[in-house]
Order: sequence, then C-alpha cells, then structure tokens
Amino acid sequence: MLSESVFCLLTEDLLIRILDRVNSDRKSLRLVCKEFHRVESTTRKTIRILRIEFLLGLLQKYCNIESLDLSVCPRIDDGAVSVLLSHGSVNWTRRIKRLVLSRATGLGYVGLEMLIRACPLLEAVDVSHCCGYGDREASALSCAVRLKELNMDKCLGVTDIGLAKIAVGCSKLESLSLKWCLEISDLGIDLLSKKCLELKFLDVSYLKVTSESLRSIASLLKLEVFIMVGCYLVDDVGLRFLEKGCPLLKAIDVSRCNCVSPSGLLSVISGHEGLEQMDARYCLSELSAPLINGLKNLNHLNIIRINGVRVSDFILQIIGTNCKSLVELGLSKCIGVTNMGIMQVVSGCGNLKTLDLTCCRSITDVAISTIANSCPNLACLKLESCDMVTEVGLYQLGLSCLMLEELDLTDCSGVNDIALKYISRCSELVRLKLGLCTNISDIGLAHIACNCTKLTELDLYRCVRIGDDGLAALATGCNKLTMLNLSYCNRMTDTGLKCISNLGELSDLELRAIPNITSIGIKAVAINCKRLANLDLKHCEKINDSGFWALAFYAQNLLQL
Repeated sequence: MLSESVFCLLTEDLLIRILDRVNSDRKSLRLVCKEFHRVESTTRKTIRILRIEFLLGLLQKYCNIESLDLSVCPRIDDGAVSVLLSHGSVNWTRRIKRLVLSRATGLGYVGLEMLIRACPLLEAVDVSHCCGYGDREASALSCAVRLKELNMDKCLGVTDIGLAKIAVGCSKLESLSLKWCLEISDLGIDLLSKKCLELKFLDVSYLKVTSESLRSIASLLKLEVFIMVGCYLVDDVGLRFLEKGCPLLKAIDVSRCNCVSPSGLLSVISGHEGLEQMDARYCLSELSAPLINGLKNLNHLNIIRINGVRVSDFILQIIGTNCKSLVELGLSKCIGVTNMGIMQVVSGCGNLKTLDLTCCRSITDVAISTIANSCPNLACLKLESCDMVTEVGLYQLGLSCLMLEELDLTDCSGVNDIALKYISRCSELVRLKLGLCTNISDIGLAHIACNCTKLTELDLYRCVRIGDDGLAALATGCNKLTMLNLSYCNRMTDTGLKCISNLGELSDLELRAIPNITSIGIKAVAINCKRLANLDLKHCEKINDSGFWALAFYAQNLLQL
C-alpha cells in the first residue's frame, strides 16, 4: 500500500518517463500498481495478437494502438476481418498506421482490401512470405494512398501489372522490398522508378531484372539504400549507370551477383563518396588493389561485408589504414585470412562493434587477444569453425570485451568449461552459440547461467556432455531465454525438461533426437511455456500420444511442430 500511495503522488508525465526508461520490461512494470497499469494501457502504441478472438477486447483496453501485428495469428482470414470490421465500433482502425501481416496466408485480397480501406492513416504494411499473393492483392494494397513503407518479400504471384498498380496508387512510397517476387521484370521496375520518386529504400533481390533496371533506378534522386542480392543478370554495365545516379546513396548490396566485378563496384564507389555500407558477399573472387584503394575516399564508410572473397594480409592492412570509421567487418569464409591480417585490420579499426570470422580456420588465440585489446566496444563476434581458438584467447575476450552481446563459437573444438568461465564475464551477452562444442559440460554451462542473465538465445546443438544439472542451472539463471536448441543432447531426461518448463518466455525449442525424454517432460513444457510457438521433436521416439495431446490442449500458441 505504501508503494502504491507514493506512485499516486507522481504526475502522469513522470509515470510515462519511468515507463520509457524500462521500455524492455513494460509488462512487469504495469503489474506494480494501478497507476502504471493505467499509463501503460493509454501509452501503448504496438500490439501483437496471437488469437484473433481477443483482438477487439485488447483494442478497447489499449485505445491508442498505432501498430497491429497479426503475423502469428493463424486464424486471420477474410471472414474474420469482415466480422471484426462489422462488430460494433471500428474506430480502432482509424488510428492504425502500421499493419504486419507477414505469413498471414489465410487472408485473401477481399479481406486485405477491407482492412486497408478501414485504415485511412496507414503508412506501413508488411505482407512478406504471403507466397500466394498476386496482382489482386497488390491492387488491394494500392488503396493505401498514404503508404510509405511496403514489404512484399516472397509474394510470388505479383507481376509487373500488380507492381504498376502499387506504383500508381502509392506514389508516396519511401521504402519497398520486392525480394523473391520472381514475376517482376525490367518493365515493372521502370514504371516504379518513374512514379515513386520518394523512394529511399529499394530491395530487388533475386529478381530476374537486368542492367536496364539499374538505368531506371539511377533516376531515383532520393534513394539511400539499394539491395540487389542474387540478381545474376546484372553486370558492370548496370553498376556504371549508378555511378552518376542516386546522389544520396548510402548503402549498396551486390551480394551473389555473379556477373559483377571489382571494376563495376569501383564505379559505384567513385560516384558516391557518402557511401556508408558496402556488401559484396560471394560475388567477387578477389579484391583488386584499385577497389581497396578507392575506399580511402569514403570517409563515412562504416560497414564492409566481403564474405567468401580471397584476401591477403596486404588487403586487410589497407582496409585497416583506409577505413578508420568501420563498425562492422564481414570476412566469413574468406580465403587467406591470417592472424597477421586480422591484427593489422583491428589495429586500425578500433571502433569495430561487429566482426564475422566464420570459417577463418587459421585464426588462433593470438588474433583473438589482439581483437579483444583493440576493440573494447565489440558487441558481436562470430568465430564458427575457428577450431584453433581456445580458452587462452577467450580469457582476454572476457577480460576486455564487456559489452559483447553476441558470440558464435559453433564447432570450436578448443572451447571447454574453462573457456565458458571466462566468457561468462561478458554479462551483457544476449545470444550465445555453442553448437558442436563437445568439450563443454554442465560445469561450464553453470558459469554461463550464473553470470549471463540477459541471454535470450542459446544454441547447444550436439553438446553431448550437457545434462539435466546444466539445464537446472540454466532455468534458474537465464529466465529470459526465448530460443533454446538442445538437439542431440542425449544425456538430457524428463528432469531437464521439467527445468526448462520454468522458462516462461520460451518461444522456440529444439529437442531433436533426444532418446530419453518422454511425454511426461513434454507435458510440463506444454503447460508452463505459454509462449511456445516452434517445437522440434523429430526422432524423439519415447514421446507418445499423451505428449501430443498435452501440446494440443495446453500449447495454444504453437505454430510449428
């Protein structure tokens, strides 16, 4: 009662400021007192619906919702939309500015158009992965005349006709993603470029467009981000169109464009000194000296991803010398990465926050120690299959990189329990991948559970020495976990599963090929893990009908089994 009376004295403005400071855990804070509950209800702007029957009640409770996410609502269809819009007052639609309908495959063009027309302030729509969507759905989307942001990734039926309707009806578009819309050609992109002159972001990845599309895109004077991953028909001729076009371009991604060469990429760099991000993953066999030297003119360049390219110590030295502002460097699967090269690049790029060295197998503790000492602000380090890394290098990492949030040590055979003890000093860790680290046990996992309480994702795939004791420690210390992979951890039993069932935030759980778990453990998970959406039980031979009945009855939010 005392705490409640104290909060009663605070003004609504102060309560809102407190809520904003703890934005990541508003759900817990609103249970503190009536004042917080009231303010949280009136200030909430976004909502994600799991079951359609609760939508109207929630929208009446949260009266200022601007963003509505129905992507995990499997029952949404034309009929449900019709009922929602005809049931009582529909004033809630008047405030909606963002609709997330990703994977809402049950919703057709009729329901989509009803929903779009009911939301006159709509500025952003996501219909990605609605694979059956075509030109009729595109026509429905074109009714959103105020639309600024549209994601149509993998809408496989959309053709140039549907894109033309969107281009004409939604001329205020600033962001458009068309990834995997395979029926769109140069014709549709040309019309889009003529009608949607406000575009700042455009993704045409995996489209069968040619360099002619880049001639059209070059006329977009406000374009800042252009992504064309896997456009195998585009060559250097197309990139040269961009050299004198798109004056505000800040980011370009030509990954997996097999006909692009260093010469073409150099032409883009030469025409855009304001470039901040360059992605050229798996498209260049090697980096030319002119291309690397051209980077020195890009004073604002902060992200380079050149995965799969052949590099040398000399190339990495030039990057370290010319690109002092780098915050992210991707060298995954690059041939020729050595300790010396990494030491040279990180010595010059001390502001790095993300470094991807996946499958750079020559890297040893010497390089890891230099990374730790040179990059104290490192937030993400990927070392998958760097099996020469041991606890010696990870000791320095745990000592110096206290801001580390993501660490990938998948298939690093040198990682053991001592290494996990050192890593556990990185208390800000959110994502940790330890798959195929066969030398770690419950002892090492207990160190992680004790100190890394912010973990939300943990991968222990084929960590065969992990058992129930480690999972008990995990359930106690890491209660914010949402994703957990325990596939092939064959020491685990129902006792471990009962521990896991205490992870109330868990949404993704992989338990493939664990021979000793039964329906008893699965029932405990089904009852307590209310947010569970994805569950992998392949080859768990002791789970019988009673386990699946429990999942059907208790796991109401399960989307994939």
